Amino acid sequence: MEGALSGIRVLDCTRVLAGPYATMVLADLGADVVKVEEPTRGDEAREVGPFIGRPSAYFLSLNRGKKSLTLNLKEPDGRQLFIELAAKADVVVENFRPGTMERLGLGYETLRERNPRLIYAACSGFGQTGPLAGRGAYDIVIQGMGGVMSITGTPEGEPVRVGVSIGDITAAFFTVIGILAALQARERTGEGQLVDVGMLDSQVAILENAIIRFTTTGEVPQPLGTRHPSIAPFEAFPAKDGHVIFAVGTAHWGAFCRALGRADLVNEERFATNALRAENVEELKALIAEVSPEKTVAEWIAVMEDSGVPCGPINTIEEVASHIQVAAREMLVEVEHEGIGTVRMAGCPVKLSATPGGIQGPAPALGEHSETVLAEWLGMSSEEVAALRKSGVVGPAHRWENA
Repeated sequence: MEGALSGIRVLDCTRVLAGPYATMVLADLGADVVKVEEPTRGDEAREVGPFIGRPSAYFLSLNRGKKSLTLNLKEPDGRQLFIELAAKADVVVENFRPGTMERLGLGYETLRERNPRLIYAACSGFGQTGPLAGRGAYDIVIQGMGGVMSITGTPEGEPVRVGVSIGDITAAFFTVIGILAALQARERTGEGQLVDVGMLDSQVAILENAIIRFTTTGEVPQPLGTRHPSIAPFEAFPAKDGHVIFAVGTAHWGAFCRALGRADLVNEERFATNALRAENVEELKALIAEVSPEKTVAEWIAVMEDSGVPCGPINTIEEVASHIQVAAREMLVEVEHEGIGTVRMAGCPVKLSATPGGIQGPAPALGEHSETVLAEWLGMSSEEVAALRKSGVVGPAHRWENA
């Protein structure tokens, strides 16, 4: 079956994480994604570990299902080829600093002259406007500037980076959302548009409780460990063999107390409402922590599930990788790479009933599909591509080698 984005052509001028993650999602959903890379080195992520022999497993996981075309955009012929390809594309995605593509003569305004239906998505650290627009950024910088690090960790601890690159990945998600919205708008108007996503903007957008708490109360949120700022009990507690998470919504309070063996707390005045439980959270936490070490994590999960109370473990990545639910949802998928072997990686979480997504194939070796893309998109012959290679406009076609 065809994917939801089957027939959508994407020119992917991204590198490292935020941009490639966005185009990875588009590829998983069926888009034809052509990764445009510098001929000699390609995406810097090709040099980021972990490695399988020489190839980067990190790169393989972020660029699955794409094709690689190498173009030297510093050469006039390379830039002209890019303009011709963009005229055939539905979407261009780039995550350079603002102004980079314009300096090459490949900015949105230039490309839309040839292709008014083009959707041009620019994902950058600070967006295309504002006093910091020209500044570069990496994930940890954005986590710090965006306030996420200020509310992550324990109250007495040092600032802590979220364990995944949430600055990059959140921007990738919003970039995909913008592209999909622009594609839908194009169905009505026939016109493309610019999608402008900033990593800092994206971090502000996900601050949910923290932002609204500050703007309405003036309170500056602080790190709370595993605890929720407005719901209690809603955090991890010590069990006999680790930690167990009790996530007790308002409707679960009575059932939780009985499952805990503390039915006397149900009508305790200090904890009569969620607001009071949140206000008196430290007292409540101490009472629960007296009881929680009496059972193992598995025992608590069984007891709470029988009572309808949300509860769970804190799994290691190894435990996640072997989890029955993860397996049932096909969230770890084996992908065969010629010259490397089988690589197990995270699958596609978007489950569509009529146009299912999923990994469309392995990540490309550098320049692997240059001839194919130029033939399919521009009708170029092998001889013409060979001439471009000889002039240095197009690089050689590489193959994966695990050695």
